[in-house]
Amino acid sequence: MGLILFIIGVIGWHVGMYGMFKKAGIEPWKALVPFYNTWLIVEKCNIRKYWFWLQLIPIAGQFITIWITIIFVMHFKKVSVLDHTATVFFPFLYFPYLGFSDKEKWHGGEILKHYHKPASREWIDAGVFAIVAATIIRTFVFEAYVIPTGSMEKTLLINDFLFVNKMSYGARIPQTPISFPFVHNTMPFSVTTPSYIKAVQLPYKRLPAFTDVKRNDVVVFNFPAGDTIINLIDYGSKRPYYDVLREQFKGDRAALNAQFPVIVHPMDKTDNYIKRCTGISGDIVQVKNGSLFINNQPAFIPSGSQTEYLIETNGTPFTEEFLKEGLGIDMDNPGDQLRVDNTKPGTIVLNMTAEEAAKVKKQPNVKTMVPYSENFVGQTFPNDEINFPWTVDNYGPLTIPKKGDVLQVNAQTIALYRRLIITYEQNTMEEVNGKFIINGKEATTYTTKYNYFWMMGDNRHRSQDSRYWGFVPETHVVGKASLIWFSWDKGPRWKRLFNSIK
Repeated sequence: MGLILFIIGVIGWHVGMYGMFKKAGIEPWKALVPFYNTWLIVEKCNIRKYWFWLQLIPIAGQFITIWITIIFVMHFKKVSVLDHTATVFFPFLYFPYLGFSDKEKWHGGEILKHYHKPASREWIDAGVFAIVAATIIRTFVFEAYVIPTGSMEKTLLINDFLFVNKMSYGARIPQTPISFPFVHNTMPFSVTTPSYIKAVQLPYKRLPAFTDVKRNDVVVFNFPAGDTIINLIDYGSKRPYYDVLREQFKGDRAALNAQFPVIVHPMDKTDNYIKRCTGISGDIVQVKNGSLFINNQPAFIPSGSQTEYLIETNGTPFTEEFLKEGLGIDMDNPGDQLRVDNTKPGTIVLNMTAEEAAKVKKQPNVKTMVPYSENFVGQTFPNDEINFPWTVDNYGPLTIPKKGDVLQVNAQTIALYRRLIITYEQNTMEEVNGKFIINGKEATTYTTKYNYFWMMGDNRHRSQDSRYWGFVPETHVVGKASLIWFSWDKGPRWKRLFNSIK
């Protein structure tokens, strides 16, 4: 439903702009060309050209685009707050009215000179209104998001620019409402300075949803293990606090906190992650020899999903042309997909899709090719090698909790549920003489308050996902990734523009 409304909005916006361009003396077909249409608005309204380029900046660019369209509408003698509101929230209705109503016409820049406020004041007012409106839209309707890593390749690529639909699952009321606009958790031009004030914190609340989170949706969410971070450039979510605490400091928080600068993010200000929801509440998730099973059935495999293969050759390497053209490997940085297995001469590990694997298998220099399997115990959630000796490629079975589930709390299960009980559902818990005290009372069971999900990257061997940090609570869900509106790799990836995300 959310995607349908978005498509209707885009069509209405462009139809209206077609009529408005015609009235403004611009060839109307040009209104249908993305980016070029706003360039023409900037020219027609005598807006300085650099504003066009600034609107391409992720996140903050939303505000600039809204401001440009408000200025355009003002040249139709529409300068009231009501006109600005209609421009921002109902352009799919308001623009067709301006474009095709006989009552409305283009007045040009002269109309602003004769209006009772000076033109400079109108531009400032429009800018302030655009900031407020863009903040509301970003909070409750949709948000721009840029893919930072390759964990979803090749479904989503690094530097894909997405629209994340926040209405699909119900927009969250901000837990941390006092923050710098148009940024997430750090100030502009900084990676360590928080952009928010924690003095005011609101309880978790979500507006009505169009749909529940469904299995195989591509979802943006707050990183569950990102509440506490080492506040240095090379740490943060790259090297999670809890991994460093466990591996380097053997659980000694005091020693870690004394050595590194540590901050605690509110839940809604942890880093945003994007993964595929492979399991919903109540599902049983299991990985067998690298293959994912949900409820004992083979899971959906996206066409762009990548995994690693161990390939034994006859000693003849693949040609650079085949690697580049056949497999799409960036030869300036081939290590992202190809590495040599030094344990056996002529053996390499390639990260690729099933379609690419079929091409490799037909190459004359290939002797054998099998899925690569990682078998290192101790790296996966819940980090209990005795009770859960799981690996990335042989994991589970594990049942994903749902709201109202009664969980067994004992020495064998506590590693699974400790963080759920204490951090996600905000209870106190102590272990005294082998017994568990929850909120001051001895307990052998715990009833969950929220639904939980299992998130995994489509790039299965290059993804930090639920296999490493466990369940994602519903409180952390931001929205559904709906549309790729732009993509860049040494230039625009034109074929990816305006592709829906599946």
